[in-house]
Amino acid sequence: MKKILTKTLSPHTLPAVFDWGMLLLRVAVSLEIAIVHGFKKIGVGVSQAENIPNPLHLPDAFNNVFAIAANIVFPFFVLIGLFTRLATLPTLAVTLTGYFVVHWNDSLLEKDTPFIYSLIFLVILMLGPGKYSIDNALYKKHIV
Repeated sequence: MKKILTKTLSPHTLPAVFDWGMLLLRVAVSLEIAIVHGFKKIGVGVSQAENIPNPLHLPDAFNNVFAIAANIVFPFFVLIGLFTRLATLPTLAVTLTGYFVVHWNDSLLEKDTPFIYSLIFLVILMLGPGKYSIDNALYKKHIV
């Protein structure tokens, strides 16, 4: 009998390990950034909403909406795996700005958080969401 080869988006030799790992990574980092950094920007779980830095001197309304969306809305898209690679970009814009602009002259302890978030979202951008994502379901429907 001929063995049928199926195309996989997985760079790992054991696709199940990659796919479950990407699901875990997406869910964990998205929940973490939303709960720890996003919700406090809108005043959830704190007595007063966090003051959102504006290091690029953008219009305040745009800066605030962008930062909130990059910490809550787009991580939700990453969590469910919908438009995953595109959804990482606003979050990367905020975390990389935090690292290279806001915390550039700070100690490693202070710039550790934006560095780690940037690194994780870069990994998701490069590797994609994995099999357990809405993107994968949409991709399969359009290819087959």
